Amino acid sequence: MLKVTEILTQMHEHAAAEPTKLLSSPARSNLCKKLRILVAIATCFLPSLCARAQAQTYADYPQTRGKVQNFTLAGLPSWMSLDMQIRERVEQSSSFGYTQGNDRIYDLTREYGGITIRPSSSLTAYMQFMDTHALGLPLHAVASNMRDTFDLRQGYLEYRRDHSAFIAGRRELKYGNERVIGISDFSNNSRSWDGFYAHLGDRSDTNNVDLFSTSVVLVHPTSHDTHGAGLTFHGVYGTIGSWAPKATLQPFVLVRTAPRVKSQRGTFGSELETTFGAEIQGSLPAHFSYDILGDLQRGSYSNNSIHAGADVIKVTYLFNNLPWKPRLGGEYDYATGNPHRNPDRVSTYDQQYPSNHNAFGLFDLFGFQNIKQQRINLDLEPNKNLTLLLQGEALGVASRFDHVYSSAAGITVAAPARGFATNSIGDAFDLSAKYVLDEYWVWNAGLSHYFPGSLMTANHHGAPLTYAYLSITYRFKVNPK
Repeated sequence: MLKVTEILTQMHEHAAAEPTKLLSSPARSNLCKKLRILVAIATCFLPSLCARAQAQTYADYPQTRGKVQNFTLAGLPSWMSLDMQIRERVEQSSSFGYTQGNDRIYDLTREYGGITIRPSSSLTAYMQFMDTHALGLPLHAVASNMRDTFDLRQGYLEYRRDHSAFIAGRRELKYGNERVIGISDFSNNSRSWDGFYAHLGDRSDTNNVDLFSTSVVLVHPTSHDTHGAGLTFHGVYGTIGSWAPKATLQPFVLVRTAPRVKSQRGTFGSELETTFGAEIQGSLPAHFSYDILGDLQRGSYSNNSIHAGADVIKVTYLFNNLPWKPRLGGEYDYATGNPHRNPDRVSTYDQQYPSNHNAFGLFDLFGFQNIKQQRINLDLEPNKNLTLLLQGEALGVASRFDHVYSSAAGITVAAPARGFATNSIGDAFDLSAKYVLDEYWVWNAGLSHYFPGSLMTANHHGAPLTYAYLSITYRFKVNPK
């Protein structure tokens, strides 16, 4: 493990020194060597992974596993604690930017460090910095979610009484399967919001409601991160855990505003969009489980009206008596597109602020807008420390007259005036694994291949893509002695 730590340190030092400079040939060779070392280390564990089988649910969106290692420090005040997260991920992508032969290998480093102060049992102050770098990519290829040099990620005051809490400042928001609101933790710069929050719960906190008035934090790689002018994202998000057996219902109402948008007729004005819906997750007899999300969007977009919606339906079956506890699932995702039949109506679904990683393939090329997907999931649990997930998906546009959107809601392929000739975005196959070593070190690996569909091929985006990654995450906390 000392060797792994040395590798991570060397890679981070290079990223911090030259975060935007394209690697020279010797440096690239060195990075490839480090990748091979990481792969070799991970492979060493595979022969011992099949010793025993225990059931643990694999989350399709890769939640952080592994324990937080606790240390004590003499002299640290009793009302203070420190925390740290270190993550290193090496990625390889062929056809980078949809360009045939443009292969990239690069390294994403991330450090989070936090301090908690508790002047009383009911009052907590928390501050967390982040420092992220992208090594191996030229500046023009570094996305906004890859790099942020030492900035404030969270900073808030929390007053808690019984099962209620009141919070002001910068913090995370995430609910349900994070398809509507999530922090996008797989990104190097995960998301946070500035604003005000309230959490109101009952005696057991089984039933509760969150209220917030916020604005998402905008990342500036070389200056302080900021939020937009005013508070632009508001919501009420409930959790009901006692109404139905073995089920949790989360109804929500979200309001999003923008001061200046342009309608389909070219008129400038403001936006007021309301999203209302619910998500329900639970288990059924005979080892079935489900997760269903549905919402509708209404409002005004300058002088246009908004009529959009989306749904996610997942049903899984657990083969509890078989080795490795296979869990087989089917999934259907749908988000409306704009058919452009009515120049006064906007029907493209607004994906809000989701955690889009692995929503439409591990390669993260597409967003939850004007899209439909059929997917089969199979996860396996060879032992308590290892989970495997195999997936196959077919992707298409919901409307041939709307664009193909990226995971960040940008336009990847613009629809021609007469619409696309077909609706096939493509197919993909994914394999991902998570392994917890010595309780604290979490290894993640993934391999995905994307087969472009006829829509993409006909619009100069037909290069097949193979994407792979290998990462390690370690978390610790320092408490007073």
